Amino acid sequence: MENLNYAIIGNCKSAALISDKGSIDWCCLPDFNSSSVFAKILDENRGGSFEVLVDDSYTIEQSYLRTTNIVVTRFTSGKDCFEVVDFMPRYLNNGDGYYNPAEIIRYFKHKSGRPEFSLKYDPQVEYARFNVELVAEEEYIKCFTTEGDYDSLYLYTDFDHQKILKQEMIVLKEDAFVLLSYDQKLLEQTLNKQYLKLQKTKVYWLDWTNKLTSYQKYNNEIVRSALVLKLLSYDKTGAVLAAATTSLPETIGEERNWDYRFCWIRDASMVIKVMSSLGHLNTVKRFMRFIIDIIPDKDEKIQIMYGINREKRLKEETLDHLSGYKNSSPVRIGNAAYLQKQNDIYGILVDVIYQQLTEFKISLEESEALWTIVRSIVRIVKNTWHLPDKGIWEIRTDEKHFTFSKVLCWVAIDRAIKIARFIHKNKYVEEWQELADTIKNEILDKAWNPEIGAFTQAYGSVDMDAATLLMEPYGFISAKDPRYVQTVKITEKELCVDGLMYRYKNQDDFGLPSSSFTICTFWLINALDSIGERKHAKQIFEQLLSYSNHVGLFSEDIDFKTKRLLGNFPQAYSHLALIETAINLGKGKIAEDDQILEAIH
Repeated sequence: MENLNYAIIGNCKSAALISDKGSIDWCCLPDFNSSSVFAKILDENRGGSFEVLVDDSYTIEQSYLRTTNIVVTRFTSGKDCFEVVDFMPRYLNNGDGYYNPAEIIRYFKHKSGRPEFSLKYDPQVEYARFNVELVAEEEYIKCFTTEGDYDSLYLYTDFDHQKILKQEMIVLKEDAFVLLSYDQKLLEQTLNKQYLKLQKTKVYWLDWTNKLTSYQKYNNEIVRSALVLKLLSYDKTGAVLAAATTSLPETIGEERNWDYRFCWIRDASMVIKVMSSLGHLNTVKRFMRFIIDIIPDKDEKIQIMYGINREKRLKEETLDHLSGYKNSSPVRIGNAAYLQKQNDIYGILVDVIYQQLTEFKISLEESEALWTIVRSIVRIVKNTWHLPDKGIWEIRTDEKHFTFSKVLCWVAIDRAIKIARFIHKNKYVEEWQELADTIKNEILDKAWNPEIGAFTQAYGSVDMDAATLLMEPYGFISAKDPRYVQTVKITEKELCVDGLMYRYKNQDDFGLPSSSFTICTFWLINALDSIGERKHAKQIFEQLLSYSNHVGLFSEDIDFKTKRLLGNFPQAYSHLALIETAINLGKGKIAEDDQILEAIH
């Protein structure tokens, strides 16, 4: 079965997907949201790739260097063996901030014998819109197009330039390198320099993971997911991406294809909450600065999503010259959802601000800015909570009174009250408490369907929605409340198929959903655990973990029948939920002595 068998590398500036055969099939340079250099994942013929080609006698294995974002692909044929170590440099540069240039290094490590391969270097810059030329010069192979706006791309290597251009066989007798750079390098590029970058990058990731909180159970899965979330954070502004890709379909052959290389307030805030629990505060601080920067005015509308460089207009267009993943068109760049109204984002954002103000040391200036944002959000919620919206699932046509949106409006006011008490601004509490009570009472009255015996997707609806499972984690209702227990059980009965969850099963803009939304299964597992069904929850969790790809990564969706991964990849939403669920089910941190022993081994 074909699957999203890719490993991701990156350096918090951009990222690349490496197939389990060692081919770079997706990369955008210089940034996450730049146009693609390689996009074979979106068009096998036109998209462009960087492949290591061997004959059929070779077996190929791929894994991450332990607790890093460095990928090793091993090629073996009898006594002949070599490894390709792929990474994007990232490390502290002599106290001068991070060194994370827009480049990929492929370090070819000779292991034994006389292995042979050829390189297919086929960059197709600017989403393969224009014809590309490759020219061998003394220092590098230059890639450029005479038609588009994309600047040149430079390939530095100690392999013979002509052998690369002509795709001729290369016999590897000693270590070698290829460096693909968006920028022209000022210094001579040597094997020793690449080796040093590899070791420094390795040390960076080992140090980073060593600072994570460790857990007795599922620690490997937690660490890999945390590494994914770190990769999807953008150093320059503090934005957190939903995923590294665009237009990977939720279902093969359908058109639920979206560009996820943006910062959704909802997804990013949830990521930040998880990163806080794991002890990585720099990522948290940068995101809070991102929030402060994008919401400068007291009366400015808060969008559901922004560009990673704080862009507010995210015009959506289709690239009709690309066939799409497995011919699933259209390929989209940009995302028109930025115009939508989704009332749940307010609660998610204030919840994260509450956590930052109460649990971490932040400056007076930042505290004042966050308090201004909180009061602005309360005003927005006060004026809009009673109105319908598009909901968490971004329904593009109908607006409804979605239960989850209403609950998160309550969360916004509830956390604002807690913040007001924490910073001794008690004069706001009475008015805000009245508003919180009004919202809560309406939800309990109108979202509960007595005939179904559960909270449903929207007021007056008979349809179930996985998002209602979050009513308890957000503190709206107790896990012991019979109404919540019934909601969990009925939601599982209606939406769960062989341990995988639908978001909902009612028709939307594109018909009936036909794949499982990965995060929803994690939500179910947590809900079952909270109502006392831990054994059942663990069974589903273990089964879900088995559906990850060969290096432990998850996308947005899973096919119910084949269990293949679908949707944009890797998905921040899925990995943050994996971490939360693993912590909940694992219950308990490793003692400090055990951490030391584990580090030694």
